Formats: sequence, C-alpha cells, structure tokens
Amino acid sequence: MEDVAMNPMDFTFANPAALNWVWAVLALLALVLIRTRGRARAMAAFADAPLLRTIAPRANSARPFVRALLTVAALAALVPALMDPRWGAQVEEVKRRGADVFFVMDVSRSMTAQDATPDRLSRARQFVEETVESLGGDRIGLIEFAGTAAMRVPLTLNYGAFRTTLAELVPLSGARGGTALANAIALAAASFPPASAGSRAIIIISDGEDLDDGEADPVATAKAVLEKDGVHVYAIGIGDSREGARIPESRGKDGVRYLVFDGQEVWTKLDERILRETALAGGGAFIPAGTGRVDMARAYAQTVGALERKEFEDATVTRRTPRFQWFAGLAFIVLLVGSMIPARRAPKAEGVPQ
Repeated sequence: MEDVAMNPMDFTFANPAALNWVWAVLALLALVLIRTRGRARAMAAFADAPLLRTIAPRANSARPFVRALLTVAALAALVPALMDPRWGAQVEEVKRRGADVFFVMDVSRSMTAQDATPDRLSRARQFVEETVESLGGDRIGLIEFAGTAAMRVPLTLNYGAFRTTLAELVPLSGARGGTALANAIALAAASFPPASAGSRAIIIISDGEDLDDGEADPVATAKAVLEKDGVHVYAIGIGDSREGARIPESRGKDGVRYLVFDGQEVWTKLDERILRETALAGGGAFIPAGTGRVDMARAYAQTVGALERKEFEDATVTRRTPRFQWFAGLAFIVLLVGSMIPARRAPKAEGVPQ
C-alpha cells in the first residue's frame, strides 16, 4: 500500500446530502437566541439592573447561554462529520478474482409508483446498494433505461463512484417515455470487454412494463446474448402484481396529482411474466421482490455469486482517507467543555458566627 501526497484540492465528501442537517443546527441556534433574548427582556421588566443584582445576583449569569451555545457548536461540528470528509489517498494493488456485472435500472415513469416504499425506484436503489456492500472483487457497471438505454457507469472497481451515480438516478432520465428493456440488455452485453475471461452477468431491476412497440423482444435478446456472448441475465421484479399503484405526476397544495390518460388515472402493475421469461431465456433467475424486502447479499451469492470466478490482472485501487474523526472529536471536546460549566454560579460561603 502506497501513500499519495496530500493535495489541498483533492478534497471530497462521501455523503454530501448530510449538509441538510445544517438547517436543524441553524434552527436550534435561532431558538437559543430567541429564548435568551426573551429571558433578558423578562428580567428587565421585572426590575432594573441595580435592584436585580441585589435581589437575584445570579439571575444575569451568562452560563446557561454559554452552555447552550457550546451544545449548538458541537452539533455544528457533527454536520461535516456526517458528510464524511475525505482527503489524502492510498494506492493499493489488488488481485482481482471475480465476475463482471452490469446493473440495468428501470427509470421509467412507472417506477415512481409508491406501492413499494417509498417508491419503486428508491427501493431499486436500496437493493443495488445492499448488493454492492456485499461484493468482493466483482467489477460492476450501471445502465439506466426508459425510452432509451444509456450507460451511466462503465465496469469499475470504484464502488464509491458507482454509489454516487446510483444516487443520482431520477425517473424519466431517458429521452423518451416507456421501457426499452431489450435495448438495455443489448447495450450491457456489448459493453463487456471482448477479452474478459471471467463470468459476465446482467441484473435487471424493473417493474417489467415493456412499453415499446414490439420492435425489440427482451426475451429473444436475453437468449441471444447468452448463446453468443455467454452473458447470464437475472431479473428482480419490483411492484404490486395484483392491484398495482397510480403514477404520481406532481405534488401541490391540493395533494398529489396522478398521471391521467384519456380521462382515466393510469395504474401500473408489476409484469412478472416478461421479467421471468427474460431471466430464464438468459440462463439466470427471476426474483419477485414485489413490494417486500429481499436479502440482496444472499440472493446475489446464490445467483451471480455461483458463477465461475477467475483471477484477473492486478488492479490499482485508490482509497480516499476518511477524516470524519477530526470533526467528531471536536464535537466531543466542545460538549465536554460545556458539561464542565455549572448551570448556576455556586453561592458564596457565609461566615458562621462563633
């Protein structure tokens, strides 16, 4: 393992979304200031300053305000810690033994249906995230598809970059509506390196609603890539296959508005048939997740994990060094200092007459 010289510009946050916690800290700070000012006004209305110092010498103590301010400062220090700051890096040579896998994600409008909590696309992201956490040396890539298919992440061992792009997927990223499942399978198969000696697999995560005009058949495409390229195709179905759910279109003061076609609200259901037939034609397996939870680590191990693994050339992996401990330590020190300040000034000891 080799340390890389630190570059001040080489700074990143692994979890930038945690910055939203700063609003909670600011709200707490505003509450402290408002309460402190209100207390000062109430004391001033009760008595003037000289009299107040006589009858209540400890009433004007700033200790409670300082303690509250230190607590807010500690919480503020925790915000960058939650954002997982990283700078500095280590370069490591890794002997890779694994497979090449493309996750093919459906981002069509029907994936916004909320029969799976919080919605189908969010559940799909969770499934992929849980799978990535269990991986070892497998290279992974990401393809999104709606009306068209598009490469988002080529095959890589950089799981952090993969997760970042996965979190950025939004419904209807494609240029057209619909679900071009066959095109996505073909794109994934064509994106594997020609000289790859290891096993290759495609994992489709979709509700199975194929709205193409029948120009491309995903079942036939899956069968073709298995026979020609040895690529196995797996599928995970998300959504309610019985009642289905409506497709949200917008949210306003009057609530949620749903997609309407010909005066009727559009309902979407999980189409297990096309996903199951596609997976079987591709020599893989179909997992009907529906609206429930799935142990993705175990499912991956029993499906893609069962494929033959081969050793590849050494790969160079750059790991950024996490620095959240500095900010967490600062927050702890500030809280410790605040806890050492007594809430009230200790009363002066009075002499006892002999």
